[in-house]
Amino acid sequence: MSTPTSPPSPPGRRTAGTSSRNPAAGPMTTLAEQRRVVFATMVGTTVEWYDFFIYAAAAGLVFNKIFFGPLGAQQALLLSFATVGVSFLFRPLGAFLAGHFGDKYGRRVVLVITLLLMGGATTLIGVLPPYAQIGVAAPILLILLRVLQGTSAGGEWGGAVLMAVEHAPDTKRGLFGASPQIGVPLGLLLASGVMALMAVIAPGDAFLAWGWRVPFLLSVVLIGVGYWVRRRVQESPVFAEMAERAEQTQMPIVQLFKKHAVLVVVAALVFAGNNAVGYMTTGGYIQNYATNPAGPVGLERALVLWAVAGSAITWLCSTLFAGWISDKLGRRRTYLIGWILQLIGVFTLFPLVNTGSIWMLFWGLVILTIGLGFTYGPQAALYAELFPASIRFSGVSISYAIGAIVGGAFAPTIATALVGATGTTWSVTWYLAGMTLIGLAATLLLRDRSHIPLGPEHQAEQEISPIHGLAKA
Repeated sequence: MSTPTSPPSPPGRRTAGTSSRNPAAGPMTTLAEQRRVVFATMVGTTVEWYDFFIYAAAAGLVFNKIFFGPLGAQQALLLSFATVGVSFLFRPLGAFLAGHFGDKYGRRVVLVITLLLMGGATTLIGVLPPYAQIGVAAPILLILLRVLQGTSAGGEWGGAVLMAVEHAPDTKRGLFGASPQIGVPLGLLLASGVMALMAVIAPGDAFLAWGWRVPFLLSVVLIGVGYWVRRRVQESPVFAEMAERAEQTQMPIVQLFKKHAVLVVVAALVFAGNNAVGYMTTGGYIQNYATNPAGPVGLERALVLWAVAGSAITWLCSTLFAGWISDKLGRRRTYLIGWILQLIGVFTLFPLVNTGSIWMLFWGLVILTIGLGFTYGPQAALYAELFPASIRFSGVSISYAIGAIVGGAFAPTIATALVGATGTTWSVTWYLAGMTLIGLAATLLLRDRSHIPLGPEHQAEQEISPIHGLAKA
C-alpha cells in the first residue's frame, strides 16, 4: 500500500458543469475536459514521436553517410542504426524519473517537461555540423542528443497514457487510451511525409547537404503547439484524488519492484513483441533496405517514404479500432487476435518488398500495420489496469521502457546483421516471428482486467496480481 506524505500543491481542480462520472477514477471530469484530454494526448504524443521518428528515418538515409561515413558503408550503417537503439537504453532512466515524479507530483507537469526536452534535442540535431566539418565531435554530439531523446521518450508515454485512461469513462478506457497510441502512427505519417517532401524539394546531394535538416528544425513549431495544448489540460482525476487523500507513495519505484517485479517483466514482453516488428519501419530499416542502390530492391527514396507514410494511415486506423473494440471484447482477447494478424504480416512483408515493386512494398506494410495496430491500440488501457493507482505511473513507464529495449531498441541493427550474415531476409522474418510469439505467450499469462476500478480507494483490489497462478505480485 502507499505511504502517506504531505500533499503537494493541488495539481488540478474539479470542474463544474455537466460531467461524465467515472466511478472508478475519482473526481468528476466534464465531457469537454475529456475531449480536451483526448486531443491533448494525441497531439502531444504525435509531436514527440515525430521528433523520434525523423531521427530513425535519417539514420538509415543520411546519418550513415554524413556522420559515420569514414567507417565504410556497412559499418557506418550498422553504427548509425545502433544510435537509434542507444536511445532505448536511456528510456528506463526517463521512465524512472518520470514515474517517480509523476506518482508524487502529477502526470501533467511531467508531460510538459518531456515535450520540451524532446523538441529541444531534435532542433539541435537539425543544426549539428557533419563529420567533415568538426570530425569525431559530430557523431559524439549526435549520440548525446539522441540520449536526450531517449530519456524524454521514456517518460512521455506513461504520462500521456494515464492522462487519457484515468480521465476516461469506465466503459471507454480502450478508446480513450488509443488517443496517445495513434500519436505513434501520426508521428510516423508526419515524419515520413515531411521527409518525402524534402526528398522531392531537395533531391540527391541537396538532401544530404541541407534537405534532411528542415524536418528537424520544424520541431520548433510543433513544440509550441504541443506545449499550448498540454498546458490547457487538467491533472488526472485519479492523481487529484490521491493528492486530496495524501496517499502518494513516498518511494513508488521501490514499491513497484518489491511487489510487482514479475508483472513488470511480463508486461514488458507484451510490448516487446509489438515493438520489434514495428521498428522495421519506425526504426528506419525498411526505408534503408528498399532504397539501397546496391541491394536487391533499389527503389527511389521518395517513393518508399511515401509508401511508409501511407501505411501509417492503416496503422492509425487499426490502432484506433483495436482500442475501441477492446472495450467490447476485452484487452486480452483483442491482443490475441492482434498477435495472429501480426504473425501473418511478418511472413508476408519481405516476400512483397523483395518483388521490387513499390505497390507490393506498400501492401506488405499495410498488412503488417493492421496486426501492429491490434497489438498496440489496447496497450494503454491494458497497462493502466495492471498496476495499482499509487505506483501506476512508475509501473506503466518502466514496463514500457524495458519492453522497448528488449523489442525495438536494436531491431534494425539485428536485422541488418542477420541479412549480412545469412544473405537472406528470411532470417529477419523468423526473428520477428519469434518476437511475436513471445508477446503472445506473455499475453496468455495475464488475466483480463478491463473493468477493474482505477481509483485509489480500490488499491487492495488492484494489488491482486493479474498474472495467472499468482495470488499476489
